[in-house]
Amino acid sequence: MSNLNITVLTENSAKGRGLLAEHGLSFWIEEGDKKILFDTGQGLALKHNAQHLGINLVSADAIVLSHGHYDHTSGLPDALAGTMGRPVFLHPDALSTRYTRNPDGTAREVGMSKPVAGIVQCEAQIYRVEQPTQLTEKAWCTGPIPRTNEYEDTGGPFFKDKECRVPDEILDDQAVFIETETGTVVVLGCAHSGVINTLHYIQKLTNNKPVCAVLGGMHLLNADSQRMQSTLAELHRLPIQRLSPCHCTGFQAMASLSKAFPAQYEAVGVGSVLQF
Repeated sequence: MSNLNITVLTENSAKGRGLLAEHGLSFWIEEGDKKILFDTGQGLALKHNAQHLGINLVSADAIVLSHGHYDHTSGLPDALAGTMGRPVFLHPDALSTRYTRNPDGTAREVGMSKPVAGIVQCEAQIYRVEQPTQLTEKAWCTGPIPRTNEYEDTGGPFFKDKECRVPDEILDDQAVFIETETGTVVVLGCAHSGVINTLHYIQKLTNNKPVCAVLGGMHLLNADSQRMQSTLAELHRLPIQRLSPCHCTGFQAMASLSKAFPAQYEAVGVGSVLQF
C-alpha cells in the first residue's frame, strides 16, 4: 500500500455499483496510519458510501472543513455519530449563516444548517483554524488563503445577509496539503479563494516544493474567459503530474482542463481511490 491514499466519498458523480452521487464533496485521506475526513458532503450519501466502501468514519483522527457551505458540512452528524469529542478543524466563519442569490434575484441559504452547527458545537472538539495547522506528520490545512491576484474571485454571488447586500468573501475557505517524496498533494474543497491563490500560498508554506497533484473542487463554473486563460497559464507553470478537478469546477472548465492537460488529467467520482 502507498503512504498516501485518497478516496472520494461524496461527489457529484459516482464510479461503481451501489454508490450514491450528490451535489457535495468529501474525501477520506489516509496518510500513513492516520485518517482524515475532509468535508462531509450534503449529508445524503456519506454514511451509505462509507459503509459500501468499507470505511469506518469513527476511525477518523480528524475532520477538516474546507468552508461552511451546506454541501461540504451537512454530513457532519453521521461523521460524529458514536464518537466523543472528535477533533473538527474549521475557521470560525464556517459556522456563519450565509446566502447566495438565485438568477431571479431571490436569496437562498447555503451555509451550515443550524441543527448541524449545534451538533458540532455540542459533540465536537473544535479547533479554530486561523493559520496553517498541522494535522499529521505530513498533512496540513492551510487556514485562510491570501487573495493575491486580480482575476480570481469567490466564484459566485455569495452574501452574508438575506437581502444580498453584504458580500461574503468566504474567508473560511481552506485546503489540505500533504507532502510526499514526489511533491505536494493538494486537496481542495471549493477553492473559493481561487485555485491559483491556493497553490501559490501552499508553495510559499512548503518553501516552493513542487505541487505534484491537485484534486477537488475549483469553482470555475462561472469563470469568464480571462480567468480561465490565466488559470490554465499558471497551472502550466507548475510541474503538476496529476489533475483531478470535480464537484463545483463546472463542465466547461473541466473540459478545458482536460484538453490543456491530457496526460495529467484524471476524472474522479465517488469510489475513486488515488494512491501516491
